Amino acid sequence: MNLARPKIPRRTARRFGALLGAAALVTAATTLPTATAVGAHSAGCGKQAAPSGDYTVTSGGLTRTYRLHVPDNYQSSKARRLILVYHGRGKTGAQTEAFSDLSKLDAIVAYPNGVIGDENKQAWQGAPYSAKGVDDVQFTEDLLDQLEASYCVDTDAVYVTGKSNGAGFTGILACRLADRIAAIAPVSGAFYIEGTHCAPSRPVPVLNIHGTGDTTIPYGGDGQRDLPDVETWVRDWTVRDHCDPEPKTSRIGDDVLKFTYKGCTADVVHVAVTDGGHSWPGSDATSGPGYVTQTFEAHELIGAFFKAHTL
Repeated sequence: MNLARPKIPRRTARRFGALLGAAALVTAATTLPTATAVGAHSAGCGKQAAPSGDYTVTSGGLTRTYRLHVPDNYQSSKARRLILVYHGRGKTGAQTEAFSDLSKLDAIVAYPNGVIGDENKQAWQGAPYSAKGVDDVQFTEDLLDQLEASYCVDTDAVYVTGKSNGAGFTGILACRLADRIAAIAPVSGAFYIEGTHCAPSRPVPVLNIHGTGDTTIPYGGDGQRDLPDVETWVRDWTVRDHCDPEPKTSRIGDDVLKFTYKGCTADVVHVAVTDGGHSWPGSDATSGPGYVTQTFEAHELIGAFFKAHTL
């Protein structure tokens, strides 16, 4: 993958162009192999379910919190997709729900909250500023256990996404919980180098979205903070998923390049927003600093990618 090219002017796409770009991205995602419609029903099927709201789960001796969105058309007899969404450092699940629009998807969506670490900010395992001794991987398993026992979940269709520090944590989950997570979709990910070997139990589909103008988590990496460049992180997943080394490159609108890898045992797609900031595509300025593209909406692309993959 090579981004060495003339710089695209930084500007928001016109509405018509944005709609075409979003449609092209979503169409591309949905042309991936279609996931099975059968699904695996969890123990919560047939039970009366609690509505959307804020809930707790005990994990590692701590009372952890999360916000839950249950679709209006939820039925306890129908297994639904489950998406876990991890916030960025110092943010909350509620804030992430507000700007991400992920609750618009036809899925049960949970927004867990991290534990307070350095500088009195909530964060996730794997970052140098996260709370010491907190096992967020185990917390994720405990959360999944609780949700699958309480709601009718398709256990073959469990997904994780997030932003910044939370996006980086999705990579850790893909390495360690590949038997429970069907696909991941990090946005503006902070992929701190933990020094541990990533050996997932199965190839994991990956959709990565990142702005080339991100000054918080630089696209080109930051050696002083042990942040790899984004292209290297994506390439590592293409090796794990046995992809051909050179991707197919396509342009969406004026400010988006999409890199689709071929020959993979699990799909790997990278979307680079030219001059994009530390932000959530399609959202407003509350998602983070810098340029926010309107060429596509991240929740739509993520939803289509997830829908195309199951365990």
